[in-house]
Amino acid sequence: MRQPAIPPASAPTSPAGAGLPRLYAPEEVAAVLGCSAWWVKDRARRRLIPFTRVGRAYRFSDEHLTEIIRMHEERPAVNAQRPGAASAPTRKPTARHRPDPAVPTVRLQARPPRRMAKPQYGTAA
Repeated sequence: MRQPAIPPASAPTSPAGAGLPRLYAPEEVAAVLGCSAWWVKDRARRRLIPFTRVGRAYRFSDEHLTEIIRMHEERPAVNAQRPGAASAPTRKPTARHRPDPAVPTVRLQARPPRRMAKPQYGTAA
């Protein structure tokens, strides 16, 4: 009996194939990231996350997973205050934007609907 040319994904890889990277399906990536497979496919389709395209299928390597995690990582804000200093508001309250008084503003008015302008039906006899 002949062996298949490509071993199934569950079969152990031979030493000759050890140089090839392991590619993960979107469902496997979603399980690792804790999101949906739809999200992973959508982000790959929009070219927002790194991926490899094999035929029409999206595949992800270990390096892709690491980069995706780094891309979505949130860092704490660096606070330049000293530990004993009183806390002051970091942002000034925003003032309302007022238009320049030299530029006149045009106020739009709605026109009456056409059905009000002319009678749709004739008068009753």
